[in-house]
Formats: sequence, C-alpha cells, structure tokens
Amino acid sequence: MSATQSLSSKNQNKNKFFSFLNSKKVVPYIFVSPFILSFLVLTLYPATQGIIMSFQEILPGQVKFVGMDNYSRVFNPNFFTALKNTSIYVLLTVLILTILPMLFAILLDSKYVKYKTLFRASLFIPALTSTIVGGMIFRLMFSEADSSVANQIVNFLGVESVDWRYNAWSAMFLMVLLASWRWIGVNLLYYLAALQNISNELYEAAEIDGANSFQKLRFITIPHLKPITVFVSSITIINGFRMFEESFVFWETSSPGNIGLTIVGYIYQQGIGQNNMGFGAAIGVVLMLIIFVISMVYLALTGTFSKEGK
Repeated sequence: MSATQSLSSKNQNKNKFFSFLNSKKVVPYIFVSPFILSFLVLTLYPATQGIIMSFQEILPGQVKFVGMDNYSRVFNPNFFTALKNTSIYVLLTVLILTILPMLFAILLDSKYVKYKTLFRASLFIPALTSTIVGGMIFRLMFSEADSSVANQIVNFLGVESVDWRYNAWSAMFLMVLLASWRWIGVNLLYYLAALQNISNELYEAAEIDGANSFQKLRFITIPHLKPITVFVSSITIINGFRMFEESFVFWETSSPGNIGLTIVGYIYQQGIGQNNMGFGAAIGVVLMLIIFVISMVYLALTGTFSKEGK
C-alpha cells in the first residue's frame, strides 16, 4: 500500500469517527456523560459502599460482617434526641425560609421600594460566606459574657443575660438563626425569578374587576408562586435533615444534654469520633430513608405527582 493510500485510509477513518460522534444517537450521551460519571463516582458508589458498611464492624485493619447488629442499636435515646432536634429545626427553617423570602421578594418586586439592587445584594451576601466563618461571628455575638452583643441588647430591654449555648430553646434559636441568615437571600432570588414569570395582564384584569392589593396577592401572586414554594420547601427539608455545620460550629463534637445534637452530628460523633464506622453508616442509611419518605409524602401532599401539579 502506498503512502497516499495509507493517508487516505486514515482520513476516512477519522471522518467516520467524527461523524459517529456527531450523530444524533451519540451526541446526547456525550453531553450527559459528565453528569453520569460524577453521579456514579460521587453519589452511587459512596451510597452503595455506605450501605455495605452498615452491615459491617469496621476496625483498624479488620472488617467483619455483623448482619443487622448495627441497625438493632440505631434506635436508642441519643438517636431519638437527635431526631427530635433535627425535626424541630426542619419545621422552623421551612416556615422561615419559605415565608420570609416570599414576602421580601414581593416587597422588592413592588414599585414602592427604592435601591432594590442594594437590598438584593445585601440579602444574598451571607450565602457567599462560609457557615463556619459566619458561625464563629454568631458565636461571639451570642457568647455568655455580659459584654456580648446579644446580652447587651437583652439587658437594655430589662432581661437578664442569657447563656445562649446552654439552654435548649436558645440553642435551637441559634441554629435556626444562622441557617436563616445564610439562606434567605438564595431563596429570595428563586422567588424573584418566579415573580418575573407572572403576566402583568393578570394584575391589570384584576384591577379592572376592582381587586385590591391584598386580593391580587392572595388570588394571583401566591397561587402562581406555588411551584417555586414547593421547590424551596423541599430543598429546605432535605438540607434541614442533612444539617451539620450549624450545630458543629457552636458545640463541635458534643453539646450539654445533647441540646444541639442532630442526626448528621450523631453520625459524625459515632463514625468519626468513636471510630465506629459501621454503626455510623447504619445511622446514615436510616437518615436516607427518613429523608426519602418525608420528601415523597410532602411532594404527594402538595400535588406534585398529580397532573394538576405539573
């Protein structure tokens, strides 16, 4: 075979290869391949390994299959305390991070507020801050000393200084406050984007029919914000059950009377702190099931799976 024929054969093979890559059947898989690979490597493989670990006793240099022993020990008083704390945290954050961003977005989208860009930026900036860094600032503001910012305020109001990190109600207040401070700006942007999709013709028609501002809010704005409200509340529920940093930054590995113990904190405490990886993995699997069940029930109750909810 001559050099010219060899070069021509190579060019034909190249053209066939590129035409194969550019075909309609192959191109979609090429575009989704980064997601598929990242899902397999960063999600599916760790989840599978975690489930396998939950049936094992893992010691340095020794792995032993123990069946359901780890799961039989999951439902203990510490777990139920962590579940109670986490559930209260989820309930409060869902209410705050759904209602307040919606109200702020409606207010900032109205014609009565000036310097809208400034307010939007100021509310979003906390999302760019690390939870640990923000938590350390909160920890200083809400320290037990009389000279702390929070205690100076309550003293000015005639109330005695509070041991913020050592009372059950104030501990929950700190965790919810830190999460709300950080995520209100993000959810605000979701609602602002949704408000832009509501046609002005609906409001004009309502004005012609004599509707006031409250009626337009109730019958037009809020119903049209339902999809984004379901989305925001859903991710808040999931992130709430996965919460760890807000607790860790205030109490690190343990809190007095477990007032700041969360499920993920309990996983860290058992799996990393006490080197009981199998038991920690079992708690993680139970948490995964809890999140899945609650999310499915919530989405079903909000009509997401029905034809009307589409």
